[in-house]
Amino acid sequence: MTTHPEANAATDDPHANDANPYGGGDPYADYRTFGDVDAFADLVDLADRRLGAGVIAANDEFFAMRENLLIRERAVFDPEHFGHKGKVMDGWETRRRRGTAEQPFPAPEDHDWAIVRLGAPGIIRGIIVDTAHFRGNYPQKVSIQATSVPGAPGPDELLADDVKWEEIVPKSQVKGHAANAFTVTSERRWTHIRVCQHPDGGIARLRVHGEVLPDPEWLDALGTFDLAAVLNGGAYEDASDKFYSSPTQIILPGTSQKMDDGWENRRRRVVGTNDWVRFRLAAQGAVRAIEIDTAYLKGNSAGWVSVSGRDGEDGEWFEIIPRTKLQPDTLHRFPLAAEAVATHIRLDAFPDGGVARMRVHGSLTEAGRSALGERFRQA
Repeated sequence: MTTHPEANAATDDPHANDANPYGGGDPYADYRTFGDVDAFADLVDLADRRLGAGVIAANDEFFAMRENLLIRERAVFDPEHFGHKGKVMDGWETRRRRGTAEQPFPAPEDHDWAIVRLGAPGIIRGIIVDTAHFRGNYPQKVSIQATSVPGAPGPDELLADDVKWEEIVPKSQVKGHAANAFTVTSERRWTHIRVCQHPDGGIARLRVHGEVLPDPEWLDALGTFDLAAVLNGGAYEDASDKFYSSPTQIILPGTSQKMDDGWENRRRRVVGTNDWVRFRLAAQGAVRAIEIDTAYLKGNSAGWVSVSGRDGEDGEWFEIIPRTKLQPDTLHRFPLAAEAVATHIRLDAFPDGGVARMRVHGSLTEAGRSALGERFRQA
């Protein structure tokens, strides 16, 4: 595993990573970023609440609740907001740890922790520990462990002696009021992570970017399912434009809840061009029907769309749905006259505009099931 070098630079000053006290105005004006955030920013957040993630336990949340870690919006700061326990912070914050009268500082092994159930089990590529607005009350160091436990285990089961936790981010320094990015190199499939603060403090947000790896036996039980869905192992690969929102949202669960809960590109001005987005399916599949939803996109939905497929990384693109007019704020359903065997899907929007959701209904081919099963066993 590797971590960002700036956060691990040796220093004799324990306050070297502090941010300056809030001085008024925009609280994000002096916000910082450390580590290669861009290396995995386009990957799905496995700890997204929209996928079913949750912070299921923490040893302490005296000042601020653990559930704040997974809020989608960035942390907010109100300098005048105080409660009965002190300053109200938008994050997870524990009380100050104490040692003994003879040694008032906490012992080296003392730490606070929170357990996060990933919404979609998968391979973790990078983690962002965001300490926004925790300027002098962030943890001195963090470490992150992971485990893989099937089913729906509770905290007691996960903390049992027979559950093996593997360290995927070693104890590393973090900076206050900053996005601290850590690259993870483990190729294992994880279901839960445990975030440890050394010795105590506050974290505003947590993001766990990676690749969903579904259980092929569950997909077998489903039979026909959405081959492009994030929860089933589909993944966004590339797009012509992602100016307003991430194309990954097209393949998230549920229906869009507002205009930016989908993919919307900027207004295209070059005649003869169009916008597009490409997805990798869970594995090779036989596509039988496609849904395209423009919910909440009323004056900015795509005017027309077409859908193409490709079988294999080097396969030729072939037409699945010809260029078709879309209605704003509408669910469109397209049953296919014949199955389309594909590993990748490309959605083209003419000339531009937004799409809220896309569903690619079908089932795995024999080759697709075999490849997914082998990948699952190796992880």
